[in-house]
Amino acid sequence: MGADRRLVRSEDFERLLREGRRDSFSGFTFFHAPRTQGPPRLGILISRKHAAKATDRNFIKRCIREAFRLEQEALGALDVLVRPGYGVKPGAAMIARLRPLFSKLRR
Repeated sequence: MGADRRLVRSEDFERLLREGRRDSFSGFTFFHAPRTQGPPRLGILISRKHAAKATDRNFIKRCIREAFRLEQEALGALDVLVRPGYGVKPGAAMIARLRPLFSKLRR
């Protein structure tokens, strides 16, 4: 996923947390706000409380990025910040569960 599709600046994260719309679905919290133009961008908030091992946290992030990649064309100009719930199990089932959740954000 290219740099134009990622939220990297702390100002963007803070803006979404402060001003973005917040929706919770299936153990995931989404903070999202429309953009004037450009591709959708993704940010992920995950801490050691979610998964103690770095490899587990990275696997969770990979699953979230993959679900976003599969749905990004339908999102339009939108900034999305995803915070998974505690104890989330990464894998193909997680990706399948996330894809329709990303499509709900289009509303």
